[in-house]
Amino acid sequence: MTKKKTPVELPPFEYPQGYTAIAGVDEVGRGPLVGDVVTAAVILDPNNPIEGLNDSKKLSEKKRLALYPEIKEKALAWAVGRCSPEEIDELNILQATMVAMQRAVAGLKVQPDMVLIDGNRTPELSMAAQAVVKGDLRVAEISAASIIAKVVRDQEMEELDALHPEFGFAKHKGYPTKAHFEAIEQHGVIAEHRKSFKPVKRALGIEG
Repeated sequence: MTKKKTPVELPPFEYPQGYTAIAGVDEVGRGPLVGDVVTAAVILDPNNPIEGLNDSKKLSEKKRLALYPEIKEKALAWAVGRCSPEEIDELNILQATMVAMQRAVAGLKVQPDMVLIDGNRTPELSMAAQAVVKGDLRVAEISAASIIAKVVRDQEMEELDALHPEFGFAKHKGYPTKAHFEAIEQHGVIAEHRKSFKPVKRALGIEG
């Protein structure tokens, strides 16, 4: 009989002191074979708290869609950044994600003096920045950013699904699922596919 894994308790996050405007940044869409990698940056208003913030992946679609307008309304500032499939192919997905994060931070109408980034690395920014592992679970600003980025990208996949219903993008959101592989095999690739990703390269007959 296999033992049940006990969930690992994440240590509470200690916010860096001495900063007046802290932005949280997260990305959605590094793994899919199609579409933009989307990032968001959010500065929350400490006087206008939002209940129920969490990593977007831990929330139901209904909950994300309910929080999305509330975050936009109550946050001191929010912005979305992105990199296109062409940029991803040119830069690689990691570098494209960093650029998309820079664009999200640059788009904020309030300039932060500290940026907290989900994960273990930070893009080059003109202000202080700190990577926070599991930040989307531990930092409210990053949770809010993950929700904004997820809802925006999911909506874009639904729009792409309306243009190319044969691919089923509304269901798998462009991730490398069996259904997606079968659709590529049957229908080929579209302009929005990331040509540098292995399954797409294979479909195009590109080696390497």
